[in-house]
Amino acid sequence: MNKVDDGGAVRRIGLGHLEISERARRYTHAVLDSNRLTYGTYTRRLEEAFAREHGCRHAIFCNSGTSALQVALACLKEQYDFSDGDEILVPAITFVATSNIVLQNQLTPVFVDVDPRTYNLDPAQIERRMTHRTRAIIPVHLCGLICDMDPILDIAKKKKLHVLEDSAQTMFVAYKGRPAGSMGDLACFSTYAAHLLVSGVGGLITTNDPKSAEICRSLIAHGRDSIYLSIDDDDNLDEDDRMAAMIERRFSFVRLGYSYRATEIEAAIALAQLEEREAMMQRRRQNAEYLLRHLKGFEDHLQLPYLPDDRGHAFMMFPLMATGDGVRTPLLMHLEARGIETRPFFPLLSQPVYQKLFGNLGAQYPVAQSIEQRGFYVGCHQGLTQEDLDYVIEAFTTFFERGSQASG
Repeated sequence: MNKVDDGGAVRRIGLGHLEISERARRYTHAVLDSNRLTYGTYTRRLEEAFAREHGCRHAIFCNSGTSALQVALACLKEQYDFSDGDEILVPAITFVATSNIVLQNQLTPVFVDVDPRTYNLDPAQIERRMTHRTRAIIPVHLCGLICDMDPILDIAKKKKLHVLEDSAQTMFVAYKGRPAGSMGDLACFSTYAAHLLVSGVGGLITTNDPKSAEICRSLIAHGRDSIYLSIDDDDNLDEDDRMAAMIERRFSFVRLGYSYRATEIEAAIALAQLEEREAMMQRRRQNAEYLLRHLKGFEDHLQLPYLPDDRGHAFMMFPLMATGDGVRTPLLMHLEARGIETRPFFPLLSQPVYQKLFGNLGAQYPVAQSIEQRGFYVGCHQGLTQEDLDYVIEAFTTFFERGSQASG
């Protein structure tokens, strides 16, 4: 970081926060004392609690949110006989993993422009991007805000499409009373660094379909026969025919899968944070309200986060848009020089690898293109103090006051 040019002290305001609580330490020590790192008590407890919290019958823990997405889409492809090259609708603003996993499943991502206020997939743009080969939609709940799901689900039902919710950035909030991750065929979450729950790495798949859950568990474990997905599965088999079946099938692999399992240590850390989520979510909401209130005076320069009445916002981060041309770069340099970490807002179509694969598509997606050029985000996490928030607000104030003085 550069030194602040006005002589002020530099703080460090990161995008994420990790605090290993006493509960997390206790759970982690219990895992180590058990001498067991593979699927066990803490993973099972995490899956059950996470599924319950998000209104689903099943949750499956794996080693990353990206792995969760790859497996969930592979599950849909297997269950519903997608062919290689079939098309999956993906928002034109999202983290690159959302569309990478489409390619990795030998399917074709087709991009859909986004809403200029929420930055999420725009339902009004879906049907114009559909063809006879469209098989599914991946709505992405960005920054902690759920997509406008009813029209997406209506289109999916009418056109017989499947829905995979990418909810990597959104937990513990609802849309019209329905929890994130409970509305599609499957949904995927992340517990990577800087997310809402942080286990180091990790991801979760939720679904209400037991067959989908079975396939996902198999895919995560090399495509193994579902008779043996945990080292406990062959314990206490008191019938000869059950034991014979286990001996015959427990080293049987029924589909091409992956090695995407997570450990009990990661599950223990995530479980502790899940059980302590209320304080974390309350603090994020309070931080967001404070930033919204004190940045409101700069609405001529910044588009602040939009809060629809029909859904909650988890504020994994605090999204912003510079409204003027040529403003974002000097603003981000100003913030970074003061130790305030920033990121551009999920450029996808302009990524070098996507330019190579698909060419320059920006003009076809004007809203996404504008967001790529003007959008960014800063931290809103529970680790920020009152002094941190005031420091961030002061940095914005300094920048825009200097700009107004220069233009005057």
